[in-house]
Amino acid sequence: MSTRSHRKKIPRPQLVVSGTVSAVSHTTHDNRRVRTRFSTITDGVVVGGGGGENFWADDVATNAARQAEDFSYQLGDNALESRADDQLDDGISVVVPKATRNTNSDRPMRNWWEKVEEYLEESLRREGRGSARVYSRCAGSRCVDPLRVCPNRVCDGLPEWRCVDQACAGEAMYCRACIVGIHARLPTHFVERWDGSHFVRNRKWLKILDLRVQLGHPPGVICPFRQSAAVDFVLYDLNGVHEVNVDFCGCRKDEEEPDERRVQLMRAGWWPATTAAPNTCATFRVVKQFQTLNCLGKLSAFDFVRGLEKCTEHDGLDPPPDRRRPFMLIIRQWRDVKRFKRAKRGYAVSGVRGTALGELALPCRACPQVGWNLPDGWENVDPVLRFLYFIFLAVDANFRLSNRAVSSEAADPILGDGWGYFCQRYGEEGYNAHVAKHAGEEELSNCSGFQAMFLANSKRTKGLRATGVVGVTCGRHNMWRPNGIGDLQVGERQCNVDFVIVSAIFNIVLLYLIISYDIACQYAIHFWTRMSDFPTRLRPRVAPSNVWWKVPNFHLPAHKQKCHSPYSFHWMPGAGMSHGEGIEQNWSASNGAAGSTRLMSAANRATTLEDIFGFHNYDRTLAMHRILPHRLAVAMKEGLAHAAAFEAFTEGLEVERPAEVQEWREWVERWESTQHTTAEDSPFEFAETEVKTLRDIQLEIASEEFVATGAGVEVEREHTPGTFITLGLDIEQTQRKLAVDVAALKEPSPNQKLTFTKRRTALLKQIRRFRGVQRIYMPSVRGALSDNQKAIFDGMGDRLPEEVRLFMPSEIGDSGARERVCAAGLPEVEARMREGEASEALEGVRRGLRTRTMTNRFKIRHFTGQGLLTRGQGMLRVINVRIHLSKIRYRYSRAALLALRGHGAWEERLRVLADDDVRALNERALTDEEKAQNEHWAELGGAIVEGGVARAAGVAAGEGSHTLSWIWYRVGSTEAEGDEHLEEALRVEWCKAYARTKRYDEEVRLVREEMRRTIAYGVTAEREWRRLAGEELAGATPELAEGRRAYALEHAETERARCADLEKRWRPILRKADVYLKESVAASGEPSGAVTVEVDIEDEVSPEEEEARLEGEEGL
Repeated sequence: MSTRSHRKKIPRPQLVVSGTVSAVSHTTHDNRRVRTRFSTITDGVVVGGGGGENFWADDVATNAARQAEDFSYQLGDNALESRADDQLDDGISVVVPKATRNTNSDRPMRNWWEKVEEYLEESLRREGRGSARVYSRCAGSRCVDPLRVCPNRVCDGLPEWRCVDQACAGEAMYCRACIVGIHARLPTHFVERWDGSHFVRNRKWLKILDLRVQLGHPPGVICPFRQSAAVDFVLYDLNGVHEVNVDFCGCRKDEEEPDERRVQLMRAGWWPATTAAPNTCATFRVVKQFQTLNCLGKLSAFDFVRGLEKCTEHDGLDPPPDRRRPFMLIIRQWRDVKRFKRAKRGYAVSGVRGTALGELALPCRACPQVGWNLPDGWENVDPVLRFLYFIFLAVDANFRLSNRAVSSEAADPILGDGWGYFCQRYGEEGYNAHVAKHAGEEELSNCSGFQAMFLANSKRTKGLRATGVVGVTCGRHNMWRPNGIGDLQVGERQCNVDFVIVSAIFNIVLLYLIISYDIACQYAIHFWTRMSDFPTRLRPRVAPSNVWWKVPNFHLPAHKQKCHSPYSFHWMPGAGMSHGEGIEQNWSASNGAAGSTRLMSAANRATTLEDIFGFHNYDRTLAMHRILPHRLAVAMKEGLAHAAAFEAFTEGLEVERPAEVQEWREWVERWESTQHTTAEDSPFEFAETEVKTLRDIQLEIASEEFVATGAGVEVEREHTPGTFITLGLDIEQTQRKLAVDVAALKEPSPNQKLTFTKRRTALLKQIRRFRGVQRIYMPSVRGALSDNQKAIFDGMGDRLPEEVRLFMPSEIGDSGARERVCAAGLPEVEARMREGEASEALEGVRRGLRTRTMTNRFKIRHFTGQGLLTRGQGMLRVINVRIHLSKIRYRYSRAALLALRGHGAWEERLRVLADDDVRALNERALTDEEKAQNEHWAELGGAIVEGGVARAAGVAAGEGSHTLSWIWYRVGSTEAEGDEHLEEALRVEWCKAYARTKRYDEEVRLVREEMRRTIAYGVTAEREWRRLAGEELAGATPELAEGRRAYALEHAETERARCADLEKRWRPILRKADVYLKESVAASGEPSGAVTVEVDIEDEVSPEEEEARLEGEEGL
């Protein structure tokens, strides 16, 4: 933090005028040096260059704060007072459970380091035989060698063998016969032999010792008709690659042929790679472990097998056989069989080949599922509550999951086409045929500047079978929809997205469909026209008026202003707190497999991704017991706070202007009653201003860069100078918001601390991504930094993410160094964007001040009593934080612009913004005495506004000295209460507050219903499994019938236990929700009872975190 504060008091400046001077300098109350340049001043009369035409100034405090070692985006401005959260005591505690702390392990590594010699000695001791009592005689108690007699069950053989891993008998030593005997049931262990001086290791010792594994009989029984397997039979297990001697059973049972070799292997727990003459197997446990590691950590089969080979033989002298290809076949077969098993195909008369489209996908239990979790008569629900049965979908493309054309689909076809998460590819009505038919159609011009649209037709596709995938998830629970994935061939084309959306909603009952897509404003224009080209059976079974299109919250600000109101979840009835960004989190969970799946065949890649998507859905299902109650708790806490603030806000307005309040209420409800495609008649929008915003500048630069690319210059990188600077500005704003939010909250609750932690994690990943792009456009930036700055650049040191400097071009010391470290033209790109950012921030200050003026005015007039004053203060607090954020954003962007361009005519419009300047039209700068009384007024609950200005109600005192702040010089507003700008600010703030209050109430109802549906689905699933357990399959053997029944009853019991657990866990919070929904928030103040909700930091991820997890631009 800079030592020079924006609020620091110094003596009033003295203006000294001489006969002829070229400039006049003075310092403001907050330590800013302001210099105004003129031609001549004679006797106090300005001659030439007047009117501020050559105005220029240095913001000393801001410049010092930007260069300070303890840098913060607060810029040393402490005008925003830190306050404790004044939310109502709702009796809900959201906590992050901590692991039980071992008091003996406060410094585990330091404690261990004191004993490191002991650990080293024990490790070396294991290389020998140990104590004499261990190796003095064979530890075997029964000899299995038929040629030797061991009376009293004591073996007198030479103890020279032991198990390498010591997993079966510790450090005991055995003779040759006994070591073979104890491993008759453990053939996948490695043994070693003592030769008198050291242990000799050989991965094939047990095979050399003639250990044989007999299949088809109990252990110890040798089949008289045994048939030996191939001498190079290989078995994969958890500890390595084994070459074993295997004997198959050749016995005939009831004149039938012996069991097939593949069947004998599977009954032994070994999965064969081939159906005929299997020569490579893997134990069930090693395949299951790989599946878990692959789905969770995205470990490739290649690396997994290499790891097993290293465990087997690490010195390279005797490498094990290379059976990686057969192992990969085993994995594919295992994945498919497990999916069929979970989908109950083993209970269907039609078997595997009767699988329906999407049947292998794991459905979302919280979404409406007809016949599974919906109440009777749900179709006839009251229109007010119809949103409870909305289907929310989120659509997005991911260019990281590409696939090279490395093999032929004819040689290795995709089996079970369309049975899981991928849509049906083949056939006349399949995905491939549809894309081929519409591939040549022109796409519409884009609204947003996202990379997916810029590179849709220019992304390199040579040698790729798929450039990525497009996917559909349920928008509220982040679970992949059945048939909701499709490959992309050339960018993100509408024909691809059309088919995937149609497939994802095929054959389901819909009342209303809400689709979130980052380019919905463009995509939805001719959606229904395109639907007419689909076969009748595939067309959506929902009225066009019941399909609402939205843009995810994090993506929407990058769209043009006209898209904000019609495509925002915030202003949609029934949306609750949906944001549409969950699909980004799904991509971050699957992108780890991009490297391995890129070089797979189409069939292998499809099987792998199907399993990864299924694992994600399963993991998400298990996490619902934490996710849903957390959402419900947050919705109730925020709903109470927003309802109280809105009520206090409205009470004051209704006293004097009830007709207008009613008109605004009807306006909001009228807007929410129908879908919109433009912002026309939106109650949430300000009238358009002439300010050229940052977004306008970014679109100009993006258009210029796109035109240059269209001229024939190949795009070598997926970033441009414009996207690089935009990324930096976005990160700065995220840092600024986080710094302000942390500073504004005096005593954060555990849930608020958790939110800050998540935001910091997301911010850290964004900064790391920025550093990667920075090395392209500023390759020598590190050489221009000081030692302390280099430490920050390399790894942030001990700084919090919101305090990390990005070292953009404007932060490089001088123009010479800037030219050396930056790509040509990069500083000018930043300068243009900084000018737009400063203009936008200044307009944000003005809008905030207008809103504060009207809100404060009605608060003072109509709020009586400490309770109403306190509740109304919450609305003012939000507005003041917004003003403060815009103020420090303006100061930073102006300082950056000054560093890039130097002094110039632009400073007439973008002047130094002192605290005294941040005041509304009817506010004046505080005198020293008033500043001293400010805290006293605040303690009394008065409407004191923060930032160094007088109360909005006090227009009489000091009116003679009132002067207009320069920020209003070119804005057509007056001080009159009827001024249209002030009225508009008040109306927009009220309408937004009204909509927010409704959204939180909807969220409580939505989550309450989702929790009910989750339990209802489990109850139905239990009933279904028990029904299957009682059915018999014609022709099934007794063993198969018992297995089918046991599997079904096991799952039925799991469903029963899960439902019981959810009912127990959720009972307190559900009771809380019922009280919340039944009682009037204003009357009751708070629902009764206390509830504690535990959350996991990974369960719910913010949109910023979801975006940051992508670690690249492909997912945008």
